[in-house]
Amino acid sequence: MLNQLLYFVVMAAVMLGLSRLLPGFEVRGFVPALCAAVVLALVNTLVKPILFVITLPLTILTLGLFLLVLNALMLWLTAKLVPGFAVHGAVTTLLASLILAVVGMVWKQVTRP
Repeated sequence: MLNQLLYFVVMAAVMLGLSRLLPGFEVRGFVPALCAAVVLALVNTLVKPILFVITLPLTILTLGLFLLVLNALMLWLTAKLVPGFAVHGAVTTLLASLILAVVGMVWKQVTRP
C-alpha cells in the first residue's frame, strides 16, 4: 500500500517537473498533480484496455508504435478530467506520456521484490 502511495507521489513530482521543462504541459500545484497521477492510473486501468482491444489491428500494423499514441490519449483524457492540469499540443502530449511511461517502468523495476 505504501509502495502505491509513493508511486503516486513520484508521478506527481515528475508531472511538476515536466511542467517546468515542457512548454504546453501545465500543472497548477502539487494537489492537481497528485489528482492527475491518480486519475491517470484509473484511466490506464479502466479505459486503456478497452481502447487497446479496439485498436489492436492498428497496433499490430504499426508494430506496437500505436501504443505511444494510446498512452498520449490517456494523458489527454486525464487532462480533460482534472482541473488544474492541462496539456496543449500533440507533440507535448506524446513526449510527456513517453516520459511518464518510462518513469513508471523504472519505478516498477526498482520496487520489484
